[in-house]
Order: sequence, then C-alpha cells, then structure tokens
Amino acid sequence: MTGWALGLRGRLLLAFAVLGLSTTALVAGVSYWQARTVILQKAQDAAVVSLVDEVSRLAPVRELPPSQAELESIASAVSEGPDPALVRYGNLSAGDGLAAVDVPPQLHRAVTEGRVVWQRISVDGVPVLAIGTELMADKRDGGTEPTGIEIYRAHPLAEEQHSIDQLAALAWSTGAASLVLAVLLALLAARGVLRPVSELGRAARRLGEGDLQSRATVRGGDELAGVAQIFNQTAERLERQVGELRRMEADARRFVADVSHELRTPLAAMTAVTDVLDEESAKLPGDAGKAARLVSQETQNLAQLVEDLIEISRFDAGTAALTVDDLDIAAAVRATLRSRGWTDRVSTDLPDGVTARLDPRRLDVVLANMVGNALRHGAPPVTVELRATNGWVVVTVADHGPGLAPTVLDHVFDRFYKADSARSRSDGAGLGLAIALENAKLHGGTLVAGNREPHGAVFTLVLPQDGVS
Repeated sequence: MTGWALGLRGRLLLAFAVLGLSTTALVAGVSYWQARTVILQKAQDAAVVSLVDEVSRLAPVRELPPSQAELESIASAVSEGPDPALVRYGNLSAGDGLAAVDVPPQLHRAVTEGRVVWQRISVDGVPVLAIGTELMADKRDGGTEPTGIEIYRAHPLAEEQHSIDQLAALAWSTGAASLVLAVLLALLAARGVLRPVSELGRAARRLGEGDLQSRATVRGGDELAGVAQIFNQTAERLERQVGELRRMEADARRFVADVSHELRTPLAAMTAVTDVLDEESAKLPGDAGKAARLVSQETQNLAQLVEDLIEISRFDAGTAALTVDDLDIAAAVRATLRSRGWTDRVSTDLPDGVTARLDPRRLDVVLANMVGNALRHGAPPVTVELRATNGWVVVTVADHGPGLAPTVLDHVFDRFYKADSARSRSDGAGLGLAIALENAKLHGGTLVAGNREPHGAVFTLVLPQDGVS
C-alpha cells in the first residue's frame, strides 16, 4: 500500500465508519436541536406569561414620576423566587440581583416602544432569559397609556442548560456507540466479503506458481461465487492445455533423442567413408574432388548436430553428469585453442596457478562455443582473459565487432536461435551457446552475454573453484 491507497478491508471500514458517523450526526444533531428548541421555548413561554400576569395584577401607579419607594415596591412584587427583577424609570431604578448594565440596549429600546420582549443573556457566567415590559396605566376613557416604568426580570436557565448538556452528552455517546457498531459491522462485512476474495487470491497465487490443480472454494450463489466458478473453469482448461503441451513437448524431445541415437550408427559408417574420401579428395579430378570435400564437410556438420541433440536430450532428461578433476584452467584454455587451430587468432591473458575442480570435457565444450562464436560473428582482435576471485573462476571472451543487438541479447542462449535467419547451415544449428549455458549451470556456475564500450560483444563464464556450488 502506497500513499493514501487503502485495501478493500480499509475501504469497507472507512465507508461504514463514515456512514455510521454521518447518520448518527444527522439524527442526533436534528434531535438535539429540536429538543433544545422545545426546552428553551417552554421555559421562555412560561417565564413571559408569568411576568405578564404579575404585571397585570400590580396596583395602579398613584403618581408620575414614581418615587423610589414605589419602584422598590413594584420590584418586590414582580420578583419571584430565584428570578431577580429590575424596575427603571428614567434615572431611577430598583431591584436586587439584576443591574441596569445587564439589560442589553436593544432590549431596552424594544421595551420603551411598548412591547413585551425577551432575550437570552449571560449574567455572571450564568445563562438567563431577560424579559422586559412597560407598565401601563388605565385611562379614564377606558384605554391604557404607558407610564414609562420599565420592568425587567431575569429567569435563570441553569436547569434548562443542564438538560441541554445532557442531550449533547447523549448525542456524543450515541455517536461513539454508532461508530463502534459501524466498525463491528464493517469487520463482519469485510470478513464475509474478503474471505472468499482471499481464498481466490491464494488459489490464483498457487496457480501462478505452477500448481495447476489449484482451485477456489465456491460458496453460495453470489457474484463472488460466480467469479470463483469462472476461475476454476479457467484453471481446468489451463491444466488440460498445459498437460497437452507438456505431453507434446515430451514426445518431441523423445523423438529427437530417439532419432539422434538412431542416426549415430549410419553416421559412424558415413564418417568412416568420408575419412577415406578426405584422403583421396586431392587425387580426384575437378568436380569430383569438390564433391568429396563437400560430402565430408556436411557429414561432419551432421555428426556434430546429432551429438548436440543427444547432449540436449541428456540435459532435458536430467541424466547429464559431471566427471570432475583438478584442472589448470590456463592450460585447459590453451588446449582448447590449440586443438581447434585458434591459437594465432586469439590473444590471451591467462595467469598460471588458477585451478578448479571441473569436468574437462564440458569445460572444453563451453570454451569452444564462447571463442567460436566470437570468431564467427565478432571482429578481431578476440581476447580471452582468466581471473580468480573469492573462490570463483572467471573466464571472459570478448571481440571488437558490432556487439549484440538488444533483441539478440534476450535470445542468445535460446535453442536453435540465430540472430540472422539467413545464415548458412555451416554456421551451426544454434545449439552451441544453449549447450554451453547448460554445462555452466551443471557446474553450479553462470554464463552471461553482454556488450562493452566502445563496441564488441563479451561472454563471461563464472565457475566455482571447489567443485559444484
């Protein structure tokens, strides 16, 4: 997982958590707001009605402007339990627990306009409902007129605030419980969804690793079960097809091995005849001599091809074996070059004293293919270098030709591969480097191909000094 990427389990958990929190927040928020409004509205209506009733029962004002004593009498009459009152007339005021500075200016202006008004304010850090009205006096004609006496009363909202706080705590608790429930539901859903997905993933991994009998367990009839059924059907078809391909490959290899062994006997007779022709070809006139030499060369090529095919069949069958001996690697390289007449065409850097336990015949095959490939497809000078490091023998063969194209590098050790499909049959069947690689692996080593600067191909053989690694 990189960056903000989440797996399927994480996305399910996140989706359920967001859904649970969103739903809870919406429901709890709406419920909280409605309950809060109802609680405050109920307290507000009761307090306003109570003040209006008490003001309506006050004795008429005897004279204006009223005296301080009369204002105090009115304040005492409208004070109710914990609800302090304030009575104002001009610069005069009376009351206990509510000061003139506690009355908001906008509330004062609304009261002077003859309205009954209320506003939630804070007095000494306590939320209260401030209610204001103007005392009216009866007129002789039966109407009323304002007296200019302002009456204010503060109704504490501590109990209502406590109820609201309880509602908020309940909303938070509900949200937390909803989150826990959402996570639990997400885990259950993830388990139900991811279990078949994980099983399908494990089955696909085993199939990718070569277990063609790997199958997924089909449960139920939902979409995941359908995917598992499709996977099983695909795996069955793949198993049948791969089995058929393996059978055909085994038949082909067996056919090549059988034909190669069958060709050995007639080729031995042909080789004996061509040896005689080689001795007599110089005495044969014109075209007869050329034909004799051509037959001899083609017979040698065919014999080499048969030997290569037999060697490949041994590797495929797992019967190729090593006959190791203590070798002087420098001497072995010189012997390979000398036996093929390449000594004058190849420059060497072969320090003495480098030894290893290797199969002499197979080492000769590897070296011959490496040097022969450089001589045929590279350009002089061709160099062979020998090094020993950390228990390994390293033989490098390089040329100064155009090098190996990227497309060739990927297939240079493939069987029957030729970089130039138009090459003549005398260049070989494309098995030499494949056999060389198999021989290197048989020793526990490696053979790699590459290019070097500024130009030229290079083949590097690495083999263990102390026997098969």
